[in-house]
Amino acid sequence: MKVEAITLREIQMPLVHFFETSFGRTTERRILLVTVHTDGPEGWGECVAGEDPFYSEESVETAWYATERYLAPALLGKNVERGADVPALIGKIRGHRMAKCAVENAVWDAEAQLRQVPLWKLLGGTRTELACGVSIGIQNSHEQLLEKIATELAAGYRRIKVKCKPGWDVEIFEKIRARWPEIVLSCDANSAYTLDQIDHLKKFDQFNLLMIEQPLWHDDFYFHAQLQKQLKSAICLDEVIHGRRDAKAAAELGACRIINVKVGRVGGFSEAIAVHNVAQAAGIPVWCGGMLESGIGRSHNIALSTLANFSLPGDVSASKRYWKEDIIEPEVKISPDGFIPLPQSPGRGFKIKNDLIEKLTVKKQVLRA
Repeated sequence: MKVEAITLREIQMPLVHFFETSFGRTTERRILLVTVHTDGPEGWGECVAGEDPFYSEESVETAWYATERYLAPALLGKNVERGADVPALIGKIRGHRMAKCAVENAVWDAEAQLRQVPLWKLLGGTRTELACGVSIGIQNSHEQLLEKIATELAAGYRRIKVKCKPGWDVEIFEKIRARWPEIVLSCDANSAYTLDQIDHLKKFDQFNLLMIEQPLWHDDFYFHAQLQKQLKSAICLDEVIHGRRDAKAAAELGACRIINVKVGRVGGFSEAIAVHNVAQAAGIPVWCGGMLESGIGRSHNIALSTLANFSLPGDVSASKRYWKEDIIEPEVKISPDGFIPLPQSPGRGFKIKNDLIEKLTVKKQVLRA
């Protein structure tokens, strides 16, 4: 496939309901979409960088800059036969993993269309349906959170994850467990705690949590390893895992028992597969985390989640949880018992709503060879 042009566009999509973490509250998503135009199919990728550099050092602005100035020029005019070839072309550019992911995954999408196979099969996936979990942000009140959990359980979700932070944790868990003692429950701290709060974190053990996700610093392995030794609950690492070497270090240090794989955080499908493989070899299960993606990023998460070691329900939930109208069709839906069937058509498996994307676009640039 010869890369003839690359289109960058920013779309803005209001969330159906605000999403709050320890970083703050999000009510609208600014999303950078990347289209790689080849002499054959065109592939689509989504950059999951946030509006601000809070979850990671990247933002929509830095991703646009990196793609326009460095990533796109590295591909334009080149013959790129496989998505797996892209990392070598952009490898000398340090960081900017979320921007790299959007470009690389768009090429994987185009390759899958060219080969006339579903993207998930091209990645090496084996699952024919995915068990779905759901992530629920910090709410305005305890009662509002319990109402949202009840709604998601009624919708069929097989794992509930709640965001937590000091002052929004133990009392919340107590109320959840009093009402639903048997549900699969986990929490996500997004680095809201420090090791000197270990006595408080030990209280989490009484709630039979599937995992405590990234409780300490976003860039730390060592202190997570110290904490894991003193907790009964499994620690899951998220922000600190940027690639296969981090996954190997975490495994050897005993810093976690579970790893969250976010394809944007690690830089694209190639590295996500490598992280999966390292974790599998170490006996550490993985799951796919969400980043408030539109349907394009959501379709890529679905494809990745079919790999064998994605054995825990991920945050690949239905489109309607986030958007009044998603930019793909059909929109992502889950069955009443909490599963997503895998698409069988070539590529990402979901059509692009070009008219809606144009309507939502606030900035656009076409780069040519």
